[in-house]
Amino acid sequence: MVTYHLPTEPSRHRVAVWRELRRVGAVSLQQATWAVPSRPEFMEAVARAIELVERADGDVLIFDAVPRGDAMIAELEARYTDEREAEWVEFLAECAKFEHEIAKEIRIKKFTAAELDEEEQNLERLRRWFRELKARDLFTSASQPEAERRLKACVEHLEDYAERVYEHEGES
Repeated sequence: MVTYHLPTEPSRHRVAVWRELRRVGAVSLQQATWAVPSRPEFMEAVARAIELVERADGDVLIFDAVPRGDAMIAELEARYTDEREAEWVEFLAECAKFEHEIAKEIRIKKFTAAELDEEEQNLERLRRWFRELKARDLFTSASQPEAERRLKACVEHLEDYAERVYEHEGES
């Protein structure tokens, strides 16, 4: 458990700590109090958050905490899973946008190397995001398997588009 106190101004310090803890998948229990699994990959982010708090002349306390009883364990797991599920839903929406964009480029016959480069960058962003989400989805949220299928579909759509770009560029 991480809890901290920061000066109210400038707010950028509070935002930086909040972003660091959210990035790793910590669960906000209340203002400036977060729960995070005690695993090495999460502890690196906690160390970065501590550094941000200290750099902003704030105070931080770290506790090894164990939820009391099965009900509290289930509640914490549910909160953690709910937050991961919301992230997977957002990821799936981005996959749909990617697929729609590829379909549009095919429909309007925009088969350029520059467009292909842009779409490859977008796919790489989706891949990176997927890896990050999967790494912090400790309890395998309901949408994770669908997200994996959708990412594979995005790869296939891009491969099809790349083939069309190659054929078009070869004609030029």
